[in-house]
Order: sequence, then C-alpha cells, then structure tokens
Amino acid sequence: MRRREFVSVVVGATAWSLAARAQRPAMPVVGYLAEVPDVAHLNAAFQRGMAEFGYVEGKNFATEYRVKPESLSQAAADLVRLKVSAIFAAAPAAVAAVSNATTSIPVVGIDLESDPVAKGYVKSLARPGGNITGMFLDIPELSGKQLGLLKEIVPRLSRIAIIGVPGLNASQFAATEAAARAVGVEAEILEVRVSGDFEGVLETARTRHVEAGVLLSSPLVFTSSKLIGEIAVAKRLPLISLFGEFPKNGGLIAYGPNVSEMFRRCGGYVGRVLHGTKPSELPIQRPERFDLVINLNTAATLGLDMPAQLQQLADEVIE
Repeated sequence: MRRREFVSVVVGATAWSLAARAQRPAMPVVGYLAEVPDVAHLNAAFQRGMAEFGYVEGKNFATEYRVKPESLSQAAADLVRLKVSAIFAAAPAAVAAVSNATTSIPVVGIDLESDPVAKGYVKSLARPGGNITGMFLDIPELSGKQLGLLKEIVPRLSRIAIIGVPGLNASQFAATEAAARAVGVEAEILEVRVSGDFEGVLETARTRHVEAGVLLSSPLVFTSSKLIGEIAVAKRLPLISLFGEFPKNGGLIAYGPNVSEMFRRCGGYVGRVLHGTKPSELPIQRPERFDLVINLNTAATLGLDMPAQLQQLADEVIE
C-alpha cells in the first residue's frame, strides 16, 4: 500500500471511531450524597443493588461522590448543577438537602428517623407522587422491643437512659418513654449533639443510677459506635442500639434493621430509575429484615449473664 493511501485509511478510521463514539449515549451519572464518612461495606451493598439491575460502576454508570461534605445543601446544589441522572441520599439530612435542591432529578434516600409523608417528601407511602422515594424506617415503637430485650438482660431493671439527638429523635423519645412507662420503668432523657457529648452523657447516666440505656438511631450514633461502646464499658452501663455495627465495634447488643440490606435495596431502586422507572411509581420501602446482634465478650466484661434463649435467637453472636 502506498503511503498516501495508508494515511487516508488511518484518518478515515479515526474519523469513523470519533463519530461512533459521539453517537453513543452518555454514561448515566449517579450522585451519592452521604452525611457520614465513607463506609465501605455499605457502599458495596449499594453497588450490589445496582448490579442486580445490570449497572456496574465504571462500566455503564459513573458516580459523583459527596461524602461528609462541609455543607450538605451546597453539595446537593452541586449535584443538581451537574445534572446527574439520579441522586442517592444516605441519611436524613442528606434527604432534606436534596429535597430542597431539586424537584425534578430522581432521588432515592435512606432515612431511619423521619416520616416521609409528614416531612412532605411524598404524598403517600404507596404512591410517592414526586421525585423522591427510598427506604424509610419511622417505626418508633421499635424501641419497645429494644427495652424488652434490656429487661431480659438486666435483672430487675427499673431505670433506663434514653439517649438521642434533640429534634431528630423526637418521635423515638416519645415512643421509648411511653414503652418504659408501660412496663413500670423510669426513664432519664439524655440529649447528644456531637460525639464529644457521649462521655458526659454516660457519666450523667451513671451518677443518676441508670441501669441500662437505649441509643436512639442517628448518623451520630452510627459513626460513634466504637467510642460509645468503649465509654459504656468503662462506666459499666449496658446499652442497646439499632445498629448492628455497635456490638461489632465493642458495644453490648443491637436490634434493628439490617442497614446493609437497606443500602442494597436502594441501589436496586436507583437501577430501576436509570432503566426509566419514575420515583413516583416506586413505593416507599420499609425494612423487612431485623437483626439481633450480641457481643458476649462485652456482656462478660459488664458482668451480665446473657440468657441462652437470646443467644439462640440472635442473628450474630460475637464471642
């Protein structure tokens, strides 16, 4: 082949390649807005949910991560400016920030503390009607079950601490107080706002002769699980959390929804949105799997005899 002919072939092939690439549809981009630092196992669960609908990160979709930004509202506005295909909002404040930033971009959220109808995110659980759907817990009566577990673990329990974030945990505070009154247990309300509050709050509980405590759910409690467990052991205070990460990080016991499963199901919802399903057509989901996780090492350190029946019922026992 002559040089001139060869150059013509190469130029033609390059032009064809560029034209073909230009005709390909743009890879969808998912905004990932999280209130807490990146948690690898939760992100992996989200990616599994996406994969169930054929989406593999880096292969046929991209992600714009905004993990624990200085300002959630600014990060949400940034994702809107980027015109992402969908937004996954992983925490109550993240959902609130995105709901204020857009009414058109599809949003799939996780919120364990809010009633989505009362918040105005959706018209109803079965028919959201707008651009927001996802996994919402809002089962304040769950704390009654947690209190029952504490009564099995701590003989003659008569006084508990209820530890939570003011405002965010309002309905949970009320439900747990009511559950305590129903079984003749006094309740001490203790509020936290930052991780540095737990030392003082648990010391207050000790000095007020609290015998056990319920940790209400919040991103703060989730991210502070290890710290809370260490302080609770030092002050010899049995605590129960909604998050399985608590006993896995040295706390005593947890009973609540499997958060990894919630992230997986949200990944599935985002996958369906990318396939063309509207959020308004995707009912609000509630957790279906609730796990009981017990740390026997912590129980022994606290001088507690964990009932054999609870151990048999547990989804995971840490020895």
